[in-house]
Amino acid sequence: MHRETEIYVVILFTMNIENPVAFSFIMQDDIYLLNKDKQPYTAPVTSETVSVLAEPETEYAVAAAAPVPTPTTVAEQQPVSFNYLGGHKKNFLVIVHYPEHDFMHDKHLAALESTLTRLGFGRDDVAIFNRAKHIDAEFETITSFFKPTKLLVLGKDSVPVGIGAIELNKLKQLNSYPALFTFSFDEMMDSIDNKKAFWEQVKQL
Repeated sequence: MHRETEIYVVILFTMNIENPVAFSFIMQDDIYLLNKDKQPYTAPVTSETVSVLAEPETEYAVAAAAPVPTPTTVAEQQPVSFNYLGGHKKNFLVIVHYPEHDFMHDKHLAALESTLTRLGFGRDDVAIFNRAKHIDAEFETITSFFKPTKLLVLGKDSVPVGIGAIELNKLKQLNSYPALFTFSFDEMMDSIDNKKAFWEQVKQL
């Protein structure tokens, strides 16, 4: 053994070397190791893997958008309007029923105007309403529009829906105004008795 080697051996025995790997830095010559000392040199160096758990992503609740209210379309109610003949200056309402005419048969209209003249009324004073052209119109709707102070209903077909009980050829107070339900002109033209019964009642309006 060389002199230098002997010195190193002496040093090694006196030094407290914990890691045998350090021998390679101290001993320059070949070193023969025992089997139990070979493991640090032959075992592969493994790097220590540190597992880092990813933090869970924070979930943010998305607020649902408030529903947009649907605008409600309200149908505008059209004002009630009726066609009638006359000036309606004295709120004298005459209800007739003529499906084939706009208002009345010409001959019957002449007879009505003659009767009205005897009572002191002209065409400008009355409103002649043909119910046949407004068959679904109820009594309350008709009277709300015309606001009559006198009412003459000629014939059973002329009686509006909702008028209530009304007696033939008998004058009665209806909603604080006089009302008469009597014969139609078809029933009176050829009947003297019907004409007389009609006149006796209508002259009291």
